[in-house]
Amino acid sequence: MRAAVVGGGHNGLVAACYLARAGVDVVVLEQADTLGGGSRTAELVPGFRFDLHSVAHNIINATDIGTELRLREAGLVYREMDPFSVAVLAGGPIIRFHRSVERTVASIAEVDPAEARRYADWMHAALPVITALRAGLPGDPLPRRLRRLPGVVPAAARALGRNGGPLELLRLVLSPYGRMLRERLDSELVRAPVAAFAAHASAGPDDPGGALFGLWQAFYHQVGQWHPVGGAQALVDALRRRLESFGGRWRTGARVARITHGSGGVTGVELASGERLAVDGVVTAIDPRVALLTLLDPPLAAPLARALRAAHRGNAVQLPVFVAADALPRYPGARPGDWSGLQSFVDSLDALAAGFAQARAGHLPDDPVPTYAFTPSALDGTLAPPGRHTVYLACPAVPFRLRGGWDRALAGFAERMIDTVEARAPGFRDAILARRLRSPERMARELDWPGAHPMHLDPTLDQLGPLRPVPALGGHRTPVPGLVISGAGTAPVGGVAGIPGRAAAHALLRAHGRSRMGKRERWHRMPPDRAG
Repeated sequence: MRAAVVGGGHNGLVAACYLARAGVDVVVLEQADTLGGGSRTAELVPGFRFDLHSVAHNIINATDIGTELRLREAGLVYREMDPFSVAVLAGGPIIRFHRSVERTVASIAEVDPAEARRYADWMHAALPVITALRAGLPGDPLPRRLRRLPGVVPAAARALGRNGGPLELLRLVLSPYGRMLRERLDSELVRAPVAAFAAHASAGPDDPGGALFGLWQAFYHQVGQWHPVGGAQALVDALRRRLESFGGRWRTGARVARITHGSGGVTGVELASGERLAVDGVVTAIDPRVALLTLLDPPLAAPLARALRAAHRGNAVQLPVFVAADALPRYPGARPGDWSGLQSFVDSLDALAAGFAQARAGHLPDDPVPTYAFTPSALDGTLAPPGRHTVYLACPAVPFRLRGGWDRALAGFAERMIDTVEARAPGFRDAILARRLRSPERMARELDWPGAHPMHLDPTLDQLGPLRPVPALGGHRTPVPGLVISGAGTAPVGGVAGIPGRAAAHALLRAHGRSRMGKRERWHRMPPDRAG
């Protein structure tokens, strides 16, 4: 069997590794000049290496993909970010959210004992919900889900019992996370930083069905948040090495122009250069709408094409600012470890909700700009020279389509984000050695991300799990035999997960009569293309 994987992001590489491990002659085709997609690390300032998009990895660390592909042997090492988040409120204290619920409650209690008890009660109710979701995680092969079934039933029972029964739990899941946080917590002291982390999924506080992203706070307590040593590129490099060891290949600078098919299924892929590759199977690890409505020739037919075309992607996206600094932000009252994870500078749910509303209307948010930071060099000395640091600033709610355009607005808006940090860390501006900016328009061009949306499609309830991108494609297989879809816009969700990649590989192998992605097949080794 010969297969091509279109897209060399982490999901594409995961899919290729599983295919190659099962004996498939597979090649990854990546349009950029390097592998990685959104999981890339680049030296934007001499001596300073920045993660361009994915700074923290959590979902993939809740799976056994790393163990199955032996990624540690391929050089991948993770360090835990604990606390996984701190709240640095304007003129206020620092609240620390640790992996341990008990340590988190103790941190909140230093400022507000009543709110600490409310947080503890909320986690008591939220943890079994996340346990049930993890145990039945869509995208895993059926045998793996069946093995987890004994853990699903008691977790589901606890989730129902602690959240008021079926109707109340349903109402919770359908709620915006802003409403959920207002019902369970009384103070912006805790609501605002939880919301800042939830907004990381490109979901606003008032979005119906967004409660899952607020509940994800319990996931961090269960799984933690993790930094790959060497940056996000370390994951990509480990997958590339493992793909090579399995006999797979990759090509960069290989933009796919067409995916051809006939009555019997997929016949090949054609590159923009005119080169044609004959294959029996194709995995697309790109935006599913681009894959099936633009590259597929002839394209997907109605009514499925209409359903996919109607899948939605909003105008609110994230904007990163990459700062090389000679010191970490100096937060008054900071303690060792406060720079390990996300540092939130969001003061209220209302301010965050207003930012999303403005972004969707094509406007920039008001001051203080909703902002958060990661300082991965505090955990990883490979990213900056000794005594220097990398600071990744991000606003989770800026418009892709900005009224008046980004050319004149980008530098000024970045300064406003830095002002937000300066108000909480006096002297931060003086510590800046260099800054690098990327507008949403540039991100869209560089990564082939329509709308600069890292999830490809909004992660709303109608586009999550087996409904992603649409129900008929939730199993990753398409009406074209031999063509399966993967990537952030496919089931179950985006982010650094790897689950869509593994599920797509499994779907393609099953379609070709190979029920196991296992080691019983003899690996067919081929010389790797070292262009990647």
